[in-house]
Amino acid sequence: MNEYHPWLHRYAAFVAFCTFLLIVAGALVTGNDAGLSVPDWPTSFGTFRMPRMVGGVKFEHGHRMIAGTVGIFTILLAIWIWRQDSRRWIRWVGFAAVMAVLAQAVLGGVTVLFFLPVAISTAHATLAQIFFCLAASLAFFTSADWRWDEAKVEDPSTPSLQLLTTVTTGVILVQLILGAVYRHTPQGITTAYPAPAPISSLLPRVSIVPHVVGACVVTLLIGWVVSTVLMRFSNQPGLLHPALLLGGLLVAQLFLGIGSLIMKIEARNAPQPLPPVVDITTAHVAVGALVLVTSLYLTYQARRFVSVPKQELKVASTPHQATT
Repeated sequence: MNEYHPWLHRYAAFVAFCTFLLIVAGALVTGNDAGLSVPDWPTSFGTFRMPRMVGGVKFEHGHRMIAGTVGIFTILLAIWIWRQDSRRWIRWVGFAAVMAVLAQAVLGGVTVLFFLPVAISTAHATLAQIFFCLAASLAFFTSADWRWDEAKVEDPSTPSLQLLTTVTTGVILVQLILGAVYRHTPQGITTAYPAPAPISSLLPRVSIVPHVVGACVVTLLIGWVVSTVLMRFSNQPGLLHPALLLGGLLVAQLFLGIGSLIMKIEARNAPQPLPPVVDITTAHVAVGALVLVTSLYLTYQARRFVSVPKQELKVASTPHQATT
């Protein structure tokens, strides 16, 4: 069943866009090392009044203001969906989005109160990506032409496009987690292993290895997905357009990732974050979020427009046939 409420869809798309801006704001906080510029939570310097928006405070407190606004927008969206959309499953997606944004607020506060622990900071960054996926999904599901019972093209190949896109989306999320670990610790995941001084200077480069390996795996998977769509489903605009977009975003993300690594290595002795480094790393995080959501959308589209033939189970009519 398809339901379309134009203003509900527009508002859901607006909330998804605001969520993307929230991810950008969070990346600016990390890039400018501003996570502890406001050392308390939920207050700011012991009060709920607006602090002076200078230095790192403008990034950290600005991030909190955007997060609070997005949280209110999400709650209103969930209420609107429960009141107007009769599809029970989409109501629960809205409820999940509210739970995610509330959990995200708590994780953000704990991150500040416990002085930016790596595990919690990484969880905070990961949940931000999941919340963005939920917000974007609500925008997709409330669109005018969204149906799950579209005419489907049979896909007898192995692995199927449905499986391939699902695995690709999951691997992209893992890759974003590895990136969050690297961004929230100067030495990445190798900080648990102390090293002599001559080696410790190389740790920032060594700790990027899991992230680089993940990038290679993601590149291969996205290339596989795009080539599969081009070769077998090029006459399906619902699959072709998001696949081409995913490929384009991947190329941009690779250039941003290489540029980020080179600039961070060159600026490793800088006394404070340099604006060009902050800009390119923030763009890298933002495009990474777009890659994840685009892959998720393509996963949805594969389930809408492609069917996997069911294997027939042959039952032997006699015991002799069953043993031969």
